[in-house]
Amino acid sequence: MKRRDFIVKGISAGLVSGSLAGLGGLPLLTQAAAPSNNYDLVAVRDGEPEVMFDRAIASLGGMSKYVKKGQKVVVKPNIGWDVSPERGGNTNPKLVARIIKHCLDAGASDVYVFDNTCDAWNLCYKNSGIEKAVKDAGGKIVPGNTENYYKSIAIPGGKRLKEAKVHELILNSDVFINVPILKHHSSASISLAMKNLMGIVWDRRFWHRNDLHQCIADLTTWRVPTLNVIDGYRVMLRNGPRGVSEADVVLMKQMIVSSDIVAADAAATLIFGSKPEDIPHIRMAHEMKVGTMDLSKLNINRIKI
Repeated sequence: MKRRDFIVKGISAGLVSGSLAGLGGLPLLTQAAAPSNNYDLVAVRDGEPEVMFDRAIASLGGMSKYVKKGQKVVVKPNIGWDVSPERGGNTNPKLVARIIKHCLDAGASDVYVFDNTCDAWNLCYKNSGIEKAVKDAGGKIVPGNTENYYKSIAIPGGKRLKEAKVHELILNSDVFINVPILKHHSSASISLAMKNLMGIVWDRRFWHRNDLHQCIADLTTWRVPTLNVIDGYRVMLRNGPRGVSEADVVLMKQMIVSSDIVAADAAATLIFGSKPEDIPHIRMAHEMKVGTMDLSKLNINRIKI
């Protein structure tokens, strides 16, 4: 066995068994804590995507806490790659569908879903399973493949990224729900909630040429999502962001939910076996006071299905 394969298998085995999956160095609780509207973050494990989200959103006070009657909602999953759900390149379609259902049940007038994909957008939407899931759930799937969908915005708090072209759905929505998949990324080390926001902008080449990590942090100073739902059901441990095959993916059945995008990313790094302070854009956003990566200061609900 090659050394890299041995390391990957060792990490994934530890995560699945729970030895590394706790937050703040502690294992997840074997039972859910009492329901509360005061949790800052919920970490759920060992369930199907829709079941884990049901439990998470209930413990946060229900979707009606975030979505009011008549509001327009945009849900932004990762749909960047022309791969099947088993490849772990895109957000799980069952999770996307469940979020849409909760939004509509809370009274949302419309729920839109889009991504600025890397592969051909129509194939990404179809083969990820997300297009069908969205339509079946009563949502509306919208393209993000041409520049005329994007409008220029200023980012006064940005250090490197001072302006960007952002998809009009983000500009016109009342509620913005960010639904990334947790995976390895060759340029950013790890792809989480903040990294997923690259899919709402048009020109990403500038980011890669001008300090990718700082640009990721900079955009969050403009607008943070209403809610962040990190899909850790299937986790790509290597060869990200697209992956090579299902051999790159481990079934972990985990999920992180929080309105604090920095905290959500910080917690998800622990699932991956990393530390939040080792990921530059998480540390930068923390220092820019977008949110906190200090999980010890948060009220966290740990749920085991």
